[in-house]
Amino acid sequence: MLPLVLPLATWLVAVVGSPKSIAVLLVVFLLVRSVVKKLNSIKVERQFADKGGAVRLGSVNADFFGIQRVRTIIRSLRAHKLMEYMTTEFGKHGTTFGTSALGKQNVWTIEPENIKALLATNFNDFGLGTRHDAFLPLLGEGIFTLDNEGWAHSRAMLRPQFTRHQVSEVAKLEPHVNNLISCLRLSDTESCNVQDLFYHLTLDSATDFLFGESVESLRLGPEAGDKTDNHKQDFAHAFNYTQEVLALRAQMQAFCWLLNPKPFREATAVVHKFVDYYVNKALDAHSHGAAKIEAITGGRYIFLYALVEETQDPKILRDQLLNILLAGRDTTAGLLSWTFYLLARHPRVFHKLRQEIIELFGAEANSPGKQQITFESLKNSTYLRYVLNEVLRLYPSVPVNNRYAVRDTVLPVGGGPDGKSPILIRKTERVTYPVYVMHRRKDFYGNDADDFRPERWAEGKSWTWEYLPFNGGPRICLGQQYALTEAGYTIVRLLQEFDTLENAEPPETDGFPLKRTTLTMSKADGVQIRLYKK
Repeated sequence: MLPLVLPLATWLVAVVGSPKSIAVLLVVFLLVRSVVKKLNSIKVERQFADKGGAVRLGSVNADFFGIQRVRTIIRSLRAHKLMEYMTTEFGKHGTTFGTSALGKQNVWTIEPENIKALLATNFNDFGLGTRHDAFLPLLGEGIFTLDNEGWAHSRAMLRPQFTRHQVSEVAKLEPHVNNLISCLRLSDTESCNVQDLFYHLTLDSATDFLFGESVESLRLGPEAGDKTDNHKQDFAHAFNYTQEVLALRAQMQAFCWLLNPKPFREATAVVHKFVDYYVNKALDAHSHGAAKIEAITGGRYIFLYALVEETQDPKILRDQLLNILLAGRDTTAGLLSWTFYLLARHPRVFHKLRQEIIELFGAEANSPGKQQITFESLKNSTYLRYVLNEVLRLYPSVPVNNRYAVRDTVLPVGGGPDGKSPILIRKTERVTYPVYVMHRRKDFYGNDADDFRPERWAEGKSWTWEYLPFNGGPRICLGQQYALTEAGYTIVRLLQEFDTLENAEPPETDGFPLKRTTLTMSKADGVQIRLYKK
C-alpha cells in the first residue's frame, strides 16, 4: 500500500500545491462520500417503504459508536450471564429491536415469523458472515463453515449418512455407556462433575461412529494408559483446546485473524494429523476394494467408510469429519448435562421418568420380558420424550445464533409504532436470534415458561417456529435424531443402574446457573451431582 500512497501524495502536492490543501481536499472528499452514501440509503429505504411498507429500526443505545454496548456484552459473557443480559434487553425493548455497535447496525429478534424468514422463506438473502474465516484453521471447508453452493454440496453428501438406519444402531453406544457407569460407580455416594463425564462420553461415541475407533477417554484403571494410545489422548486434549480458541475467534468476527497463537496452530496440527490417519486408512481400503473394507469394518456402519464412497478427496473428508465431530459431540453432552442438572433439582420428575423406564425396559440392561432399548422404543417412551423436549426448550444447545444479510432485504414484523410493520435489513447487517430467550416467552409457553415442567408437552399445544432447538429451514440439524437417540439411550441406562439422584451444589444466588456460552452452551462450573444405588 505504501508504494502506491507515496507517489500519489507526491503527485497531489505537485498539482494542488501544499499538504494543507491536500488535507482540505481529503476532508471534502470524505464529506461528499458520506452525503452520497446517505442519499443512496434514503433512496433505498423509500423504495422498500413504497413497495412493501418496510421501515428501518432505530438504535436503542445512544452511546458513542456503540462502544458501551460492546463492553457490556463482553462483561456479561465473561461473567457467564450473557443469556440473562439478553433476556433483560428483550424485556426492555420488546421482541424486535435495533442496536448499533462499532458503527454496525444489528437487529435482535425473538419473533418466530422473523426467524422463519431468516432460516427458510428468505433463506437466500442471508449467510453466515465471518463464521467461515473464524473456523477455517481447524474446520476448513465444511458444512458448518460454508454458504451457497459449497454448503449445498456438503449437505447433499452428508445427508445420506444420517438416515434412520444409520442412527438407529443403539447397541454401539453400550460399551461407552458402560465405561461411564463404571466412572459413576467409583464415586458411589460422593459427588462428581457429571458434565465432564458426558463430554468424554460423547467424544468417545462420536469418534467411534465417525472413524470406527474410539479415543476411549473414559477408560479407567491403571492399565488404561497402556491400552489407550498416546496419539488419542493428545487428540482429545488438542480438540478441546482448539474449540475454546474457535469460540473466541467467532466473537472477534472480522478481526478473528488476529487470534492465531502458536499453541492453537500446534493443537490444530495434532487434530488434523489424527483425522488424516483415519482418512488415509479409509482411502487405502477403498482403493483395494470391498473385501478390504469388510475386513476393517467387520460389516458394521462407519461414517468415514460410507463417506469415502462419495468422495476420495482427503481434505474434503477431513473437513467434513471435523465439522460433524464438533457439532455432534458438544451438543449431545450439553443436552445430557442440563438434563441431569434439572432432574437433580426436580425429584418428582426424576422418579416419574425412572418409573416409566423401569416399566418399559426393566431395572437392568436386557431385562427378561421387557422391551429392548432401540431407536423405536426410545421414541415411544413418552415421558422421556417430554423431558428431553423441555430440557432443550430451557437450555437449547445453541442458545443464540446470527445471520448476515447478503443483499438488502426485509423481515416481516418488528417495525412501526405497533411493531407489526416489515423492517428493512441492509446488506452486511447482522440479525441475532437468541432462541434461549424465545423459548421462555410467556405468551407462548405460559406464565410458568421459566419452570421445568415436562408435562406441558402433553397438553396438546403445537409449537413450530416458536421452538427451535435444532434450528430450522434448509440448515436444520442433520444429526438431531442421532443426538436424541444417544441422549435417550444414556438416560435409560443410567436410570436402570442408579435409583438415587441428588443435587450436590448450593442454590444459585440469583436463581440462574452460570452458563458458559461459546459455540454451544454448558454450565460454567460443571454439574455436581450424586448418582448411586441404595
